[in-house]
Amino acid sequence: MNKKNFTIAALVLSISQFITLPSSAADLSLPPVAKEAVVQQVNTLATTSVEYKKELMEKLSHINQFSAVFEQEIIDNEGNILQTGGGDLAVKRPNLVHWNTTSPDESLIVSDGESIFLFDPFIEQVTAYKLDGAIANTPILLITSNDTALWEQYSVSRSSANNYVIHANDVNSRIKTLEINFNDKSELSGFTFLDVTGQLSKVSLNNMNLSTNLDPSLFTFTIPEGAHLDDQR
Repeated sequence: MNKKNFTIAALVLSISQFITLPSSAADLSLPPVAKEAVVQQVNTLATTSVEYKKELMEKLSHINQFSAVFEQEIIDNEGNILQTGGGDLAVKRPNLVHWNTTSPDESLIVSDGESIFLFDPFIEQVTAYKLDGAIANTPILLITSNDTALWEQYSVSRSSANNYVIHANDVNSRIKTLEINFNDKSELSGFTFLDVTGQLSKVSLNNMNLSTNLDPSLFTFTIPEGAHLDDQR
């Protein structure tokens, strides 16, 4: 992985494989009693997913805006740390993000609510995407949205009382899941991405500030002089 782009790449990583369940009991070569048990289990899992999704959306709905310092690790599927870095992050509803990586190299991601811009100073290039298309591969933007239609594209499980895992329902999504972590005070503390190759991106948040009146200029992007625009909108 190009070190200059490790944070941007981490935001478009996939997290895990899906278990394909039968669409109906007729698809199972099992005795009727066993079929009924499996169908009940599938229905229970679906109900639990809906409940966890509501629970997570409720938690996130209380986060109108925040700023934080972040630390990030990129870990391969054998547990080796490939890269570490950090920077600062600001988020505001709806759909506003300012993700500024300062180490080991600089990069910037800005969402203005309509478009998302990825700037790599090293190669002096800005890539722009429409927000609605970018969300599918950048589920961190789900933190800023209570759009039920958008959330219907995802299922939610829970790995512990404070950790929720968002699964993309689209098997072709480049990002399959995102784990969102809260502390014991129900405060957002970090998130984790995992791609289909097993590469993990762990982000921890520090100096969390929920009361900051964020500067609107954080969520506007001006193409730097001399930078090339790759407009994918």
